[in-house]
Amino acid sequence: MQKYVCDLCGYIYDPEVGDEDNDIAAGTAFADLPEDWTCPLCGASKDQFSPVD
Repeated sequence: MQKYVCDLCGYIYDPEVGDEDNDIAAGTAFADLPEDWTCPLCGASKDQFSPVD
């Protein structure tokens, strides 16, 4: 699965890990995150993330 990086702080969302602090289960693709999900480090919205090469 594709990882995504926050353009503002560098946090990497890894779908294999998820975001357990925000009740996002491991295996959740970035596209399947809720629209109101934000970066757990800086609060940036999903549109502030870019795919990791």
